[in-house]
Amino acid sequence: MEKRAIIVDDEPATRELIEKVLTAAGIESLTVTKSEEAPEILRHGKFAVAFLGYEMAFPDGPALARQMRASGSNRMTPIVLISDDQRPAAMARGFEAGASFFLYKPIDKDRLVRLLRATQGAIENVERRTRRVPLRSKVRIKFRGQEIEGETVNVSMEGMLIQTPRTLPVGSSVDVSLQLSQAMKAVVGAGSVVRVEGHERMGIHLGRLTLEESQRLQEYLLPLLP
Repeated sequence: MEKRAIIVDDEPATRELIEKVLTAAGIESLTVTKSEEAPEILRHGKFAVAFLGYEMAFPDGPALARQMRASGSNRMTPIVLISDDQRPAAMARGFEAGASFFLYKPIDKDRLVRLLRATQGAIENVERRTRRVPLRSKVRIKFRGQEIEGETVNVSMEGMLIQTPRTLPVGSSVDVSLQLSQAMKAVVGAGSVVRVEGHERMGIHLGRLTLEESQRLQEYLLPLLP
C-alpha cells in the first residue's frame, strides 16, 4: 500500500522542502495551505505521517494533533510539529496534544531526512500492530449485564472484527473474553465498538487491555503475521 503524508503549513518554502524529501522517500504527500480546511480532510483520510505547522491560525498544529489522537484512522499516526518557538512551554503543549516529534525552523534538510527515518520506524510499528490476521476464534462480549457470544472474523493487536447474533451501538463500552485457542487462557479486557457492519458484524477496539493481556495477544498473533 502506498504511504501518504499530510503537510499543513502556511509557508510555501516549508511545504515544498518537506514535500521534496517525502517524494524522495517514496511517500505521496497532500499539502494544505489553510489550517481550517485540515479537520475535514483528517476526518475522512488516513495518513502515514503528518507535518503540522505549530503557529498557524486556529486550528493550529496542537489543535490538529489533538483531533488526530481522538480519531480512529489517525490515532497512531506519527505527528511532526513544525515550529520556530523553542520554549519548553511550547514543546510541552505540543507533546501534551499528541505530537511525536518537533521540527524547528529554519528547517535543515539533513535533519528533516533523519527525522523522516525516525517516523518510518513508527509507521512500520503502527502497520504491524494494526495488520489484521484472518482468525476464527470464540469471543464473548458483555454489555450492561447482557452476554453475547460470537466468533472473530479477523484480529489485530489493537482490535477485532466479530460476527454475532446482534450488534451494539457504536461507542458502546464492552468487556471482552477472547478464546484464541484451547491451549491458552482467554485474553480478557475492556474495549469499545468502533464500527458496525450490517446486523451481524462489529468492529471492537481493544484499547483497554492490560499490559499482560496485550503481550499475550501479541505473542499469539506475531507468528501469524504475513
